[in-house]
Amino acid sequence: MKILNITTDPVAIREASSDYGNLVHHPPLAVLYPASINDVITLVKHSYESPVPFPVAARGHGHSIWGQAMARGGVVVDMASLRRNNNNNNHDNNGIRVSWSPSLGYYADVGGEQLWIDVLRAGLEHGLAPVSWTDYLYLTVGGTLSNAGISGQAFLHGPQITNVLELDVITGKGELMSCSRNKNSELFLGVLGGLGQFGIITRARIVLDKAPTRAKWARLIYSNFSQFTRDQEHLISMISPNYVEGFIITNVNTTDQWRSSFSSPSDQSDVVSAWKNNQCLLYSIELVKYYHNHTSTAIHKEFEAMVKELSFIPGFIFSRDVNLIEFLNRVDDEMGGLDDDVHPWLNLFVPKSGIQDFNDGVIINMIPTLKHTLDGLLFLFYPLNTNKWDSGMSAVTPPDEDIFYNVALLHSGKANELQILEELNNEILEFCENAGIKVKEYLPHYKSRKDWMQQFGSKWRIFQERKMLFDPKMILSPGQGIFNSY
Repeated sequence: MKILNITTDPVAIREASSDYGNLVHHPPLAVLYPASINDVITLVKHSYESPVPFPVAARGHGHSIWGQAMARGGVVVDMASLRRNNNNNNHDNNGIRVSWSPSLGYYADVGGEQLWIDVLRAGLEHGLAPVSWTDYLYLTVGGTLSNAGISGQAFLHGPQITNVLELDVITGKGELMSCSRNKNSELFLGVLGGLGQFGIITRARIVLDKAPTRAKWARLIYSNFSQFTRDQEHLISMISPNYVEGFIITNVNTTDQWRSSFSSPSDQSDVVSAWKNNQCLLYSIELVKYYHNHTSTAIHKEFEAMVKELSFIPGFIFSRDVNLIEFLNRVDDEMGGLDDDVHPWLNLFVPKSGIQDFNDGVIINMIPTLKHTLDGLLFLFYPLNTNKWDSGMSAVTPPDEDIFYNVALLHSGKANELQILEELNNEILEFCENAGIKVKEYLPHYKSRKDWMQQFGSKWRIFQERKMLFDPKMILSPGQGIFNSY
């Protein structure tokens, strides 16, 4: 196997054995630093043709939680190596290229190893940008498309996977295939949200649109959960806002949450007082309207009319006007970087029909008991429209619901707090099961085939069939634990 950049160096092995979660550490036998896509093809094909195939996992920016990008006893492909080579060779076809066609409009062909922050910057050079984002932009295109890619724009434009026109994918047989809705559609639909089980994304054609220049960004504070959810659902039924997210304020240290400076010190003091008066919990909606400099007067009037209909605590609206990149890049690379903390995140899609029970059973009764670990808890809570998702893709949402909520407990803690946080996660899942709330995990982590079957539900059969079609020897992404048990 003629691969120049495969190594067993202990430093490389150690890095490939870690991720953002810092919860599991599965060392590979080797790490591949590909100089080109051909290196990756050669590696996967060699495994496929070997008498004893070895596992292969593509590692993007290392932001998996439970070792999903690890390959114990196999080879981890460091996709950042492709990005570094592309940056040094601008003629390479797998960097970021912005184009237009009469049939497709504006789009960008983007290497799967590229970071979304760089896609944003490349698009803005042409006055363009993708329409759907993740909150943190220092993630790879291939990584988020293997999950779904969600943020506060997804209620309007759908997740990132529904804004893809075409893919190039290296299958588990070592074949490089182009695919779209009209060409090799089984692979296209399978890979999007497919958790890396059917192929390694090497190129994605992303929908672009004219980019706004500025964002009117507001934070609204609530003390009543029903009003909080009702207003969120009202907002996502409109076409006026461009971004809607919510989060829960659990203590005085999270009153200025979302890992970015927002309120002034006096505003912050007001929120702290409201939190104390409310005796433990507040709810917050973040609301954004994009605009251009020349439309600022009209947009501000439209924004005022929009929030006038909402039921937040009177006077508790805080707003800023920022440029687009300042808003989209509000969670910068340092804030999302790898560290020594553990991050046992729990991301759930909760059906609208169960959201009040979830609030009563989890937010009211469980969360306040964790007073000594709440400082590291970011609790996102916002609704999404099911009709913006493509049911033919691998990603799963709660069945038979028009609206579901993304409920994300983004824990950060020290190693000695891990057991407490994991127990909380398990209690929440157990509560949902006992209450009959049919949640689906986003960024799922399961250890049994039964749990995976339940996760995919009616999609399990076709998920298995696609695995046998595109990765019959179970080579790819073993760290997910779907077909390869650790």
